Amino acid sequence: MITMDTENSTYDTALTTPHKTAVVCHDAGAANIIIASLLYTGRSGWRAYMRGPAKKLWEEAYPGGELCEALDSTLDGVDLLISGTGWSSDIEHEARTNARDRGVRSVAIIDHWTNYRTRFIRDELQILPDEIWVTDQHAKGLVEREFVNIKVVQLPNLYLKKLVQEVRQHESTGMNQTGSNLLYVLEPIRHAWGKDVVNGEFLGLDFFVKNLAIIGLGDDLLIRLRPHPSDPIGKYDQWLDAQKGMNISLDVVSTLAESVAWADVVVGCQTYAMVVALAAGRRVFSSNPPWAPQCVLPHPDIIKLSDFPSKITPTDEVVTLNNHSTEGTVTNGS
Repeated sequence: MITMDTENSTYDTALTTPHKTAVVCHDAGAANIIIASLLYTGRSGWRAYMRGPAKKLWEEAYPGGELCEALDSTLDGVDLLISGTGWSSDIEHEARTNARDRGVRSVAIIDHWTNYRTRFIRDELQILPDEIWVTDQHAKGLVEREFVNIKVVQLPNLYLKKLVQEVRQHESTGMNQTGSNLLYVLEPIRHAWGKDVVNGEFLGLDFFVKNLAIIGLGDDLLIRLRPHPSDPIGKYDQWLDAQKGMNISLDVVSTLAESVAWADVVVGCQTYAMVVALAAGRRVFSSNPPWAPQCVLPHPDIIKLSDFPSKITPTDEVVTLNNHSTEGTVTNGS
């Protein structure tokens, strides 16, 4: 059971005063965690400013609810700011700057296990929150070591709990009855791992395909690629066209829970969707190649394809991937 150390934290009061709490998010990762916590209170009326994937998530959670039209006015009259820490936008950084200038207490949600400090820097300006919220013990220890003077609070991961419940509901409908199903969960990787202009998500995909036999799912295997919410439409079309003789397609179901329920095995580089799959009892593999950085997910049950004898080398990767598009690669799987 997850416990929370909320002593001297704003958590206990923050979720009881919607009109005094501003919520600013862009990327999906932190937005999912924040929205799940707010929905759990049964309250509404939060002063929310949402852009990007977070806007769609918010509108689905609060249909008909009003969003603030301007970032500055979102913080008018509030006592607390809750913000995400994504890569795809500067609005969360701007909100924390605004809160600092107004003397408003600031809380940031960290939804991953890497690049903590750089999440709070834009144009060489670092703006730290007064408090950081995380959702697991691994992250809590890492964040406390990185920011020794900031209060770090571990929250219950209501988003993860909700997703696993949804997976179980879809499983009960018998949707996974088609043989061997593999879900590949995609994410934009912000580094090329030393391979010219080729971004890591394509390196991981090619490494996965070349070493697919390691997973051992047989000849009747179906593979679906699920794009990240921040991936542009068509990003993987060229890669898919190059996969001759494989039963592989883009995932078209609406929710991650449906996708995980369909799958027997889930593969990805280091996206949060792999954590969801693990919590739902799936076998999970990381496709980071041996020459790439280690998968940052700290969960010991994630199997690393790079731990097995490989059928592909860095030189092969340059040849097979030099025409892949890198458009839209702006985040790191938050």
